[in-house]
Amino acid sequence: MTQTIASDKPQQPSLRVHAHDNVRVALRDLPEGMEIDDNGHRLRLSEAVQHKHKFTLQAMQPDDLIVMYGVTVGRVVQPIAAGAAITTSNVEHSTANATPQGHRKHWDVPDVSAFIGQTFNGYYRSDGRVGTANHWLVVPLVFCENRNIEVLRQCVEDAIGDDPYRDYKRMARQMLHGETQEPPAPTSNAPLFPNVDGVRFLTHTLGCGGTDDDAQALCQLLAGYICHPNVAGATVLSLGCQKAQIEMLKAAVAKRDPEGLRPVHYFEQQATDTEPELIRQSLGSIFEGLKVANAIERHPAPLSELTIGVECGGSDGFSGLSANPLVGAVIDRLAALGGSGILSEFPELCGVEHELLARCHDEDTASRFQQLMEAYQRHAASAGAHFSMNPSPGNIRDGLITDAMKSAGAAKKGGDSPIVDVLDYTEPQVRKGLNLLCSPGNDVESTTALVGSGANLVMFTTGLGTPTGNPIAPVLKLSSNSELARRMHDVIDFDAGPIIRGEADIAELADELLRLCIDTASGRYRTKAMRLSQLDFIPWKRGVSL
Repeated sequence: MTQTIASDKPQQPSLRVHAHDNVRVALRDLPEGMEIDDNGHRLRLSEAVQHKHKFTLQAMQPDDLIVMYGVTVGRVVQPIAAGAAITTSNVEHSTANATPQGHRKHWDVPDVSAFIGQTFNGYYRSDGRVGTANHWLVVPLVFCENRNIEVLRQCVEDAIGDDPYRDYKRMARQMLHGETQEPPAPTSNAPLFPNVDGVRFLTHTLGCGGTDDDAQALCQLLAGYICHPNVAGATVLSLGCQKAQIEMLKAAVAKRDPEGLRPVHYFEQQATDTEPELIRQSLGSIFEGLKVANAIERHPAPLSELTIGVECGGSDGFSGLSANPLVGAVIDRLAALGGSGILSEFPELCGVEHELLARCHDEDTASRFQQLMEAYQRHAASAGAHFSMNPSPGNIRDGLITDAMKSAGAAKKGGDSPIVDVLDYTEPQVRKGLNLLCSPGNDVESTTALVGSGANLVMFTTGLGTPTGNPIAPVLKLSSNSELARRMHDVIDFDAGPIIRGEADIAELADELLRLCIDTASGRYRTKAMRLSQLDFIPWKRGVSL
């Protein structure tokens, strides 16, 4: 499925997002002296304002509050003239109006009549869950086994003729040697295992040298991947002496798979005579696992079996206006259809806690969210950090001046449906509907966590572009603006830019994006991240090195 990107048309120069906002967003570069119409009030810009940046609607003094999306996103620290841009020099992070609200008893359920009865073609597992892909997984229990994982990866890819970097290798040979001859073509174009989406090899830097909690968290995360509905089974490599022991991982797997339905093969190097023997045994496990996985075929499944994780990375000043609310509209549609969404990145929910607390469906859920958020903030403070340090230089350069501003836009990915559960890092999602997941703002660590908690599909928004994906769950990348979609067309799957230009509304594009999600979940659409083998896996190290 290829989205048609409309050509640029004249558009309004700026936008006030919420009626209570005291800033507007520049939708293109605006010159000094330009007159802006703000709901009938004429405002002259006192300086040039770059596109994606925000400018004030009236003169502001120190301690005045900056309001965007209807919530406080900053505090003025230097006088700002009317029609001047807000910057890191004149505004600092503030969430002064983040006060608890009463629970909302109602949400505007979107019209999903066009999707009633629709299905996706997925892989049914023995525990009743449904996958959107079918992988055999190879994982190390400790970083000492990363080299052996790489040996297995190269051997398996060579044996089954599935080297994702063959084109780049040919490019390198041609650049260095001027070779033009193609390598011998395979004898058959038919894949050896047509029902398998691939063998996935994870590596990481944990498993030893950290705290007991770090070792337990790693085992819980790996168990989440091994028992994921997109995984048929796994081969696990252990050194033997490390802190994250095989028995710890077996216990974590048993919590998720108490009947032992998922095939998992464990190999310990220090209990094996030689390295070649370890590699031989591991390869045998992988090839037998591929036969097991290949016996599973896709069958129609209800949309309620979809769990979509939502993520952002390389955000810009348009992310919270286009791509993020578009993703939120899809999550609302999925929730209305009985499916699930997971919203993570707690540092990027700072400043909108009161809105999320109001959406929690009961007091226990609200209390859990508050406790996890406060514990995370205390942990950050103990390391001399604060959530206000979250925006990256790229975020700030593109108009996300404070963490609260970034958070107000980032939270839009969660839509408007009730929050049914709050999960700590590595906890599995068990309730249908929108879940919150405690994870860091690091986009790859957070995406890794989303999938570990059960997301079988991910929607990832970006305004600047990012080459990331996930080993076992398809990742759809959405651009907040059409310029990025054109420039990085090999990375972006869907363009939300027409929303900024006023050429399409969110509801219209949300239906289109949900259809793309269904096609992706069914294997009919291969995401750009899959085509480029963007298979990132980074666990969150919450403790310290010892």
